[in-house]
Amino acid sequence: MPGMNATTGQRLNGIDHIRQSVADIITTPIGSRIMRRDYGSLVPELLDRPMNDALLMQVYAATVIAVSRWEPRVQITGTRRIVSNQQPGTVTMELYGKTADGQPLSVGVPIT
Repeated sequence: MPGMNATTGQRLNGIDHIRQSVADIITTPIGSRIMRRDYGSLVPELLDRPMNDALLMQVYAATVIAVSRWEPRVQITGTRRIVSNQQPGTVTMELYGKTADGQPLSVGVPIT
């Protein structure tokens, strides 16, 4: 399914469109879309809490639940966090999985 690059307006296909879609789902707060109030994830709501193992598990769960619900072209098989040493408090969620047609997929989404 072709789409549009959110930054340039150019046509976007395949894995690149899926990556953009996954990032949009994870970073969109639930309730912020006018005509689709249940779109998005709980991740933005969790970001102001103290960073600990329990919070990271909640972020993992919120990420997988949202992507599973809103992006049928992806099956998530794993997640991990990457904490930046250069920018304290900056975390990237790395998602691993495969597309509906079996291609491996890796998506990094900054969640600061």
